[in-house]
Amino acid sequence: MKKVILPILVLVIVAAGILVFFALPMATQPKPEVVVYTSVDQVYAEPILKEYEKISGVSVKAVYDVEATKTTGLVTRLISERANPQADVFWNGEIMQTILLKENEVLTPYTSPNSTGIPPLFKDPEGYWTGFGGRFRVIIVNTNLLSPEHYPDSIDDFREGTVPADQTGIAYPLFGTTATHAAALYATLGNQAARDYFIALRDRNVRVLDGNSVVRDQVASGLLAYGLTDSDDACGAVMRGDPVDIVIPDQGPGERGTLVIPNTVALIRGGPNPGEGKKLIDYLLSPDTETELLDIGWIQMATRGDHPLRCVSTTSITPMNVSYPAIAAVQEEVKRDLAEIFIR
Repeated sequence: MKKVILPILVLVIVAAGILVFFALPMATQPKPEVVVYTSVDQVYAEPILKEYEKISGVSVKAVYDVEATKTTGLVTRLISERANPQADVFWNGEIMQTILLKENEVLTPYTSPNSTGIPPLFKDPEGYWTGFGGRFRVIIVNTNLLSPEHYPDSIDDFREGTVPADQTGIAYPLFGTTATHAAALYATLGNQAARDYFIALRDRNVRVLDGNSVVRDQVASGLLAYGLTDSDDACGAVMRGDPVDIVIPDQGPGERGTLVIPNTVALIRGGPNPGEGKKLIDYLLSPDTETELLDIGWIQMATRGDHPLRCVSTTSITPMNVSYPAIAAVQEEVKRDLAEIFIR
């Protein structure tokens, strides 16, 4: 009996050793990971990234912005880390700072197969960034103060409309998306015509407020009849039941269109996990992700144009025909010009 048991015991020990030998590398093999810096509000970005983590098995290490620094804080960090990159992907809720990263050689080209169908307007011609989803500039109107036949339909109404100027408002055009919009006007109208436009707003005493959300709230409360803001701010007022309506300006035949502010995503040059970075970019650029961002309210339009606009009565939008690099090229000069006009 002992002669039978001994060989069996030896076989069991050997088999166990083989299992341990092969299992050990598997147990110690690190889980693949990807590091993403994102300026998108955490309440919107985190569910998207958690879902990717779940379906891919990749550990997603996300670094979010903080309200005090917003996008510029992450951009400054990425530039400071250029010699020793810590991130693989930058997911930005706007575009101007992404272009700044390209200019500072922080990015590397990557053309995702999921960028097919996204219009060239929203893609860097050299492949350094891709836009997806987005917000757009709108005029928010107080429905208790104006009837539809008196709604503004152009940003020119701030300069020459029938509503008293001190009942209309914009955010300071030196900051945020209002600064981007101002630079887009300089890039399309030319310096003098754009400067004349903003001088006219100042001279008419159009209210100049501290931000897009302040414009929205003053319209919603009836302090203003209408104001220029972003679609996400305006939609927030609609969702909470404020007496407001939304107008997408300059949408008629031959008119200039409105500024669209897309999300952008880019691959970091020399990042620690470039392969996983590309896979995450593919996921973010997928139509399903764009749909989810629409559903949760982070964006109000799909760049592919295959979804209706959210929160507005129209089904499509005419964007301004201006390249984002052209806007970026004039932005600092425009800020200096507007500082002379508006800072007293």
